[in-house]
Amino acid sequence: MKNRIITISRQFGSGGRTVGKEVAAKLGIPCYDNELIEKVAEESGLAKEYVEEHGEYTTHGSWLANVLAAGRTYNGISNQDYLWITQRKIIMELAQKGPCVIVGRCADYILRDIADCIKVYVHADMDKRAERIVNLYGEREDSPMKRLKDKDKRRAAYYQFYTEMEWGNANNYDVALDSGTLGIEKCVEIIADIYKSKPIVE
Repeated sequence: MKNRIITISRQFGSGGRTVGKEVAAKLGIPCYDNELIEKVAEESGLAKEYVEEHGEYTTHGSWLANVLAAGRTYNGISNQDYLWITQRKIIMELAQKGPCVIVGRCADYILRDIADCIKVYVHADMDKRAERIVNLYGEREDSPMKRLKDKDKRRAAYYQFYTEMEWGNANNYDVALDSGTLGIEKCVEIIADIYKSKPIVE
């Protein structure tokens, strides 16, 4: 039997990370978010800060500019490619250990054929997300709207480059939840109910 895994893809500022942690706590299963970053950093030898920033985002600019300036090594891979390979390996290992929640990092794509996945996309409108990031991270030099657009653009570019799929396209997920309308608690409740009621995949 394949382990049942919940993958949480999310817009920046939507609260998807919080949703993932609370779903895991409600179901009594592990949630891999910061823990995944630490595991990848340890195995890859890359700095935790690098893994956190480059494990699901392209660098500044378009994805094409990023690829062209990626600094390929003699064997044809960049640091970001190496990070992707390591991250993919660890996500697959975690899914094989048992049921869990994995936040971000293309886990929905990586596990699509090897786990009983419930693929969730958490989103919210710009105003709600802007308010949330200011409350969480404070004011910055850039406006909240600019920060949101930049993060979303870079996350979408990363996802498209490594999966050849469109990040945020509802067809790629089992359920899409508007956390701004539903609230965090209702999102958690819905995901937990799906996890408990979904037929087992052999």
